Amino acid sequence: MTSKQRAYLKGLAMNLEPTFQMGKSSVTPEFVNAILEAFNNAELIKINVLKNCDADLREAASVIAERTHAEVVQVIGKKIVLYKEAKDEKKRKIELPKEKKKKEAE
Repeated sequence: MTSKQRAYLKGLAMNLEPTFQMGKSSVTPEFVNAILEAFNNAELIKINVLKNCDADLREAASVIAERTHAEVVQVIGKKIVLYKEAKDEKKRKIELPKEKKKKEAE
């Protein structure tokens, strides 16, 4: 994911309400399965991390992303934003900016 695409997704996530709350139990198989289920309906998910969660946020975000085959867009404050492109093209709502190809030197 390019920095331009990441910035675009961050902008979309600003107005997004958190879909999940991660608490004391942190990353459980049930929590990961719930996120996988949510990715069937949404491509961008925001997770609110509660104060009683002792897990390192960046580490938890990377574990969740790895297990759900998603990408970490950002970890900021007590929020984690994840993106996973919908498999079905009809369900894709987010169009990421395309990468510009570098001009070849003549």
